[in-house]
Amino acid sequence: MESFSLILAIVVVTALAFDFTNGFHDTANAMATTISTGAMRPKAAVAMSAVLNLVGAFLSVEVANTISKGLVDEAGIRPEVIFAALVGAILWNLLTWLVGLPSSSSHALMGGLIGATIASAGVGAVHGDVLVTKVLIPAIVAPLVAGLAAMLATRLTFSLGRKAEGKASEKGYRAGQIASAGLVSLAHGTNDAQKTMGVITLALVAGGAVAPDSDPPTWVILSAGVAIALGTYLGGWRIIRTMGKGLTDLQPQQGFAAQTSAATVILASSHLGFSLSTTHSVSGAVMGAGLGRKGGVVRWSTATRMFVAWGLTLPAAALVGALAEYVTGFGDWGTAVVAVFLVASSAAIWKISRREVVDHTNVNDTAAEEEPAGVVTTAMAAVTPPPAGTTADAPPIPAQATAERTHSTTTTV
Repeated sequence: MESFSLILAIVVVTALAFDFTNGFHDTANAMATTISTGAMRPKAAVAMSAVLNLVGAFLSVEVANTISKGLVDEAGIRPEVIFAALVGAILWNLLTWLVGLPSSSSHALMGGLIGATIASAGVGAVHGDVLVTKVLIPAIVAPLVAGLAAMLATRLTFSLGRKAEGKASEKGYRAGQIASAGLVSLAHGTNDAQKTMGVITLALVAGGAVAPDSDPPTWVILSAGVAIALGTYLGGWRIIRTMGKGLTDLQPQQGFAAQTSAATVILASSHLGFSLSTTHSVSGAVMGAGLGRKGGVVRWSTATRMFVAWGLTLPAAALVGALAEYVTGFGDWGTAVVAVFLVASSAAIWKISRREVVDHTNVNDTAAEEEPAGVVTTAMAAVTPPPAGTTADAPPIPAQATAERTHSTTTTV
């Protein structure tokens, strides 16, 4: 029977709070394109995603084992270290949610864990080979692979559907979007919920509640699945807006291609135990789908801000995690100070977010100012086949003109 100390209970609760923020932070990964193209109503979309996230949490424990057994040395890791790591991850999730940037909850968690571990036990306690092979390399490769696959899939769908009747084809792709969105949600639960399972299991090992090298107990799997499902149902509307409208404007064919490509990459990585960022995969797929349609525009100013956030995630969360670990090192009062700081900071971020409310009623409003087509978009548009079933025989529309009118183009149900 597992025995709990107060600090261990605090760590478990904080881990589930992180899992909750992970859910609403990453809802956009599964449902942004489905909502932006009108394939599903916003509230129905997040409800479906929540259920499938819960189901996905029970499909595998490979990623959880990467976190609990592979990334850091279990020996010498105290529960306070894991608590400090979670503080760094939660605050980064909330800050990026506030500004509507799709950053990686996975990397926030691992950055916090790395920073807190180094502050507690030194650099040698971090397994660099696991960090490189199962975290950093997938972070670079996944969006590229998903983006290329989505771009090719988009071109293929437009090419195959060139002679299809417009409305019938669009209806079919919307149905496909719903199915592929469900697959992404399932994949998200399989990959992201496991990260919290791994952290809780690591805390249980550090606190002596379970034996080293143990798989996550059933109650850990269930609680992590429920937490991420509840967060998903809440809906991270700010990030959904950025992912669905801020990066590019998608037609149903593109949404289907993007989601299917991302889901394939995520599920494959989960099977291999790679702690992949679903945000990186889906964002890469969305941009690839945007480039795959002739005249499609990727808003590179938004993409650039997103790339900067990706690059800052690991070091920023690591820095906060290390500082939190330093303070918890002063004893129980230090841990209490960190806990109060976390609650106060979270409340402040929520209060600031109320100044401009984004919810299911306005999530499809354009999130970014229009910008002219850049060099990359113009070059891609020049070599991309025209959209299916539309103006195949008409002269191509200049990318600049397309960029100017995409803001006013809306897909209706």
